[in-house]
Amino acid sequence: MMTAKFMMLTLCLGLTACASVDKWNKAVDAQHQAEDKALSEMKLKTTATLPVVPTGAGNSPLYVTPALYDGASYQATRMAAQKMQPTYLPQSQVTINHYIQGMMHDLVANLDLVKDGMIIGVTSFVYLDAAYDQADLLGNQLSEGFMHEIHQFGLAVVDFKTTDFIRVTPKGDFVFSRDFMELREEQPIEFVLGGTLVAHQGGTLVNARIVSVASKKVLATAQGFIPQNVANGVQPSSAQGKLYLKQGE
Repeated sequence: MMTAKFMMLTLCLGLTACASVDKWNKAVDAQHQAEDKALSEMKLKTTATLPVVPTGAGNSPLYVTPALYDGASYQATRMAAQKMQPTYLPQSQVTINHYIQGMMHDLVANLDLVKDGMIIGVTSFVYLDAAYDQADLLGNQLSEGFMHEIHQFGLAVVDFKTTDFIRVTPKGDFVFSRDFMELREEQPIEFVLGGTLVAHQGGTLVNARIVSVASKKVLATAQGFIPQNVANGVQPSSAQGKLYLKQGE
């Protein structure tokens, strides 16, 4: 009789122990799952706050995307990416538009005022130590590039060099003009994007800003550096002033 009771007690203790161990294992598994979930959420949050650097030829980073843009480290990231490029990188892969895109990101990141229907005009960039009514090919190309970037960001941009007619000639059909007599006297422009250039050792410094026409208040600023080899890629279409060698007879 005592033996049967002892066996029954042992069996009950064994079942209780099994149930406790099973409950313990379930609790441990639940804790591990909670820790894994928290770690995954932390990694996802960290990744979402860092700039994404897409890769180009040779898996070298080229630029950060606007959605995950980090203005504070953007220029450092860009310059580090350039150092990773091969020495003889084809010019078509890194052009002046590459740097215009970065500066446009900076302008949008610190833009004080964004309102529906705001209209922006883009002017030529001029050299800081030269006349403010003269621009070279680099300054004009910067204005053309910024005009494209403004439109890409969904802001309204006006091309005030567009005439009210199309001039048809034997050499082509034209709608743009730099003759102010052929352009509208009044333009629906509230803000202007322009800036200055400074020749620097190894390249050109660019200071860009968006300014209110009415109040002259600066709404956004950006600075960038264009390496000299990239700036040299912008070449005049004419060959005036060049001397070519010719084989003598």
